[in-house]
Amino acid sequence: MVTLSLHTDSFSFVFVTFMSLCLLSLRATAAAGCQAPPVIFNFGDSNSDTGGLVAGLGYPVGFPNGRLFFRRSTGRLCDGRLLIDFLCQSLNTSLLRPYLDSMGGSRFQNGANFAIVGSSTLPKNVPFSLNIQLMQFFHFKSRSLELASTSSPSSKGMFISESGFRNALYMIDIGQNDIARSFSIGNSYSQTVKLIPQFISEIKTSIKRLYDGGGRRFWIHNTGPLGCLPQKLSMVQSKDLDQHGCLASYNLAAKLFNQMLDHMCEKLRIELRDATIIYVDIYAIKYSLIANSKTYGFERPLMACCGYGGSPYNYNAKITCGHKGANVCDKGSRFISWDGIHYTETANAIVAMKVLSMQYSKPQAPFHFFCRR
Repeated sequence: MVTLSLHTDSFSFVFVTFMSLCLLSLRATAAAGCQAPPVIFNFGDSNSDTGGLVAGLGYPVGFPNGRLFFRRSTGRLCDGRLLIDFLCQSLNTSLLRPYLDSMGGSRFQNGANFAIVGSSTLPKNVPFSLNIQLMQFFHFKSRSLELASTSSPSSKGMFISESGFRNALYMIDIGQNDIARSFSIGNSYSQTVKLIPQFISEIKTSIKRLYDGGGRRFWIHNTGPLGCLPQKLSMVQSKDLDQHGCLASYNLAAKLFNQMLDHMCEKLRIELRDATIIYVDIYAIKYSLIANSKTYGFERPLMACCGYGGSPYNYNAKITCGHKGANVCDKGSRFISWDGIHYTETANAIVAMKVLSMQYSKPQAPFHFFCRR
């Protein structure tokens, strides 16, 4: 692993001030937050995978992943914490462990993470699609309740109870890989958008299955600006770029997906009247980082910190972050993209602060609304 040197000035005053406010906001939210954090179950892809790929398949995710907060690789595709980690910390609860991690020593009292790198909504019976993740969850629930019912009174608290599942927060962050895969196999924009209703239908079905199983609290992330990922920009030959250098057709597909997802959530609120369904506009937050990168102190908004190839994108599919020959920047805090696909801890912290602000949530509700009462 070599170091990618960039001749840059020191952090701007605006950036330092902003990050200080960001971190203070997160700490204040946590300090004033949950006395009784909710149980959390998360379903998704690499944007929220906290080690599932490594635990489930043994796939190596090595250093420099995890070099900041954890000081070691944890299976997260990031130099530190993910958005979901910051959200957990805001509720004063432990970071979610992967469901497949049998060596973690956790009994999953605070929930479990079913998200795995590469996951999508379709095809539905291929590991680890959203459907498979739900099958894992229902097995987990059945086994947890069985163990709780047969345990001694002193050990019942080690397992999630029926009320714990009923009052849990169910988070879903998936769809990016569905859109990306369609483009990657050569589908045009029009062919890709024709598939989107199928992706949305799978997410809707999953929410209703969780509801039928007793779940009533749902937190749904839309998908980010796919066309701004260095990976996509480096691999597409014919580029239809927007004013910020992102692939316009990819982003248009993502925005259409998000519109349909938003509409689906609105319809479900009417249909499932006793459920709370929060839709979060992750796209708007992340695109703002690209469009206003200098304000946040990001010098190369479309370039990966860790990868190969140098400017403009520093991404090569054959030499990716953590593998032999890849380079890594000195300070990931100056980059939005960590490895060409996933965000740096600094970018994730800003995204988390904006999510917690409620300005991007529909309906607007504080994240600590889900604390147990």
